[in-house]
Amino acid sequence: MTTLLKDDFYDYVNGEWLETAVIPADKPATGGFQDLVDGIDSLMIAEFENMAHDPHATPKGRMKDAVAFYRLASDFAQREAAGTTEANALLAKIEALRSYEELNQQLASFVLDGIALPFQLDVDADMKNAQMNTLSVYPPATILPDKTYYTENPQAGEMLQVYFEMAVNVLVAYGKDQAEAESLVEQAIAFDKLIAPHVRSAEESADYSKNYNPRSLEEFAKQASKIDFRQLLTALLPGTPEELIVTEPAYFEAFDIIVSDSHFELLKGWMIVNQSLRYTSYLSEELRQLGGTYSRYLSGIDEAAPQQKAAYYLTMGHFSQVIGDYYGRKYFGETAKKDVKHMVETMIAVYQERLRNNTWLSEETRQKAIIKLNRLGIHVGYPDQVPVIYDQLHTDEEKSLLANALHFNRLFREDAFKKWQQPVDREEWEMSAATVNAYYHPFKNVIVFPAAILQAPFYSLEQSTSANYGGIGAVIAHEISHAFDNNGAKFDEYGNLNNWWTEEDLAHFERLAQAMIDEFDGLPFAGGTVNGTLTVSENIADAGGLSCALEAAQKESDVSLADFFTNWAKIWRTKAKEQYQQLLLTIDVHGPAKLRANIQVQNIDEFYTTFDIKPGDPMYRAPEDRVQIW
Repeated sequence: MTTLLKDDFYDYVNGEWLETAVIPADKPATGGFQDLVDGIDSLMIAEFENMAHDPHATPKGRMKDAVAFYRLASDFAQREAAGTTEANALLAKIEALRSYEELNQQLASFVLDGIALPFQLDVDADMKNAQMNTLSVYPPATILPDKTYYTENPQAGEMLQVYFEMAVNVLVAYGKDQAEAESLVEQAIAFDKLIAPHVRSAEESADYSKNYNPRSLEEFAKQASKIDFRQLLTALLPGTPEELIVTEPAYFEAFDIIVSDSHFELLKGWMIVNQSLRYTSYLSEELRQLGGTYSRYLSGIDEAAPQQKAAYYLTMGHFSQVIGDYYGRKYFGETAKKDVKHMVETMIAVYQERLRNNTWLSEETRQKAIIKLNRLGIHVGYPDQVPVIYDQLHTDEEKSLLANALHFNRLFREDAFKKWQQPVDREEWEMSAATVNAYYHPFKNVIVFPAAILQAPFYSLEQSTSANYGGIGAVIAHEISHAFDNNGAKFDEYGNLNNWWTEEDLAHFERLAQAMIDEFDGLPFAGGTVNGTLTVSENIADAGGLSCALEAAQKESDVSLADFFTNWAKIWRTKAKEQYQQLLLTIDVHGPAKLRANIQVQNIDEFYTTFDIKPGDPMYRAPEDRVQIW
């Protein structure tokens, strides 16, 4: 054993890679997850290029329209020729507004067209009745990445200056003169500063059960004297709702202070600037480059994505499930789907056994946890069906890229509002099969593993069974664990927000969760510190995932715990720009990858025996300080 292994396991496993890894110019990071993204991007861009130039290569059906859209997105000469005429015509609708009365007359159309407004609407499962869709209302996003930046971040001034310069340059490229452009951006920043004090921070939002605040429409509408929500919702929905879910009551209680007569011009400026920025990725190369300046600055990215990749990303944004279906069926297939589903079922069986043998839960809570686990939906590879909305997406190559995109976005929004008061489709995915990720959905009680993540280093027939358990096995068990993390534990087997714990068990669980918060809170990283409260749900899921996957690996005849732990550290390998790491420390519910790798193994007793880690070694943690929940 080398000294390095006992000093820093992550560096021991990934040190050689870290020395040679190069962060792509158009990305803020590279590593295990990102390498897979790059590989799939290259593969799918090559596919789209081939299909775009050879009609015989395009499969029949929905992919034809995705390829046609890609052709439009790739044609930068045509995008240049189209200029900003179309976008300016849309912006003129905002510029023409003279009063809130005029805004209310067009409000439903503005919502369906995706115009920036001081609120957002969404149709999703009702947390207390998760089989039925309901309407939620949200605040808009702020310019700075998090509420805390407005009061606690010394770089906030510089960030706003970068935003100001970018937005002014964008407006000038749209044809505004310098003075008007500067005035509009100043108004946008002033309106943003009115919003910021009343919204939640990322840490406050980490407990998503707090989003469930039902209000009668009458009660809610009274808080907004300038915006006619009753008229708006009646126009958007198949009927007038008696109630809606207010995700952030504090913001809407202050709504009349923010959206007031004296702030009308500020709101208009904010709408114009936001909307101008939203259109940039569909317009000329100059505007595409300009429009991404601020986000690249925040993450430390050196360059905008190359044109081909940008065209593919736009296409993916509109045809995500169609492209995922094509990728999943061609590159993953039914055999792998069955194999991985079997692996998920094996992991659920391990989890079930662990729950049965759990020593700190009462019998009553334990049985309810097993009931929840047994109703967990499993989605692997790609969905059986592509949502029918995609049948409506027909790319018109006689029209511009922007016109097609706006039409598609409107169809998606209309479709979403039609789902109000309709049953939730538990089979519908919220992620493309071509996305390198996985998720647990608390309102549906389902786990989803897209095809894109089901490859090396996470999963491969070329690596040992133990390595696969340390990779995809731990990821699978991580998602199962989300059903029992500090958020997921609040939802029952049907996805309803419903406390199924005894008082004593819940208090015990909250003490264990606090120990996990304490384990990570304040750890130094990238010139900042980790927020243990913000990251607790992911850390609980990591801990549960690793320990359950370890138990599954140990049941195999060819077990190698060294392989298991080594691949766990390998999947987290990451090299990232410091600005990006600092941004994530503030807004990301996931802890830094290196700490996820190193700290979780320190909670596992077998790690010490496998690598002979002793007191005094930096990787050693005393048994009484090891946090073990699931």
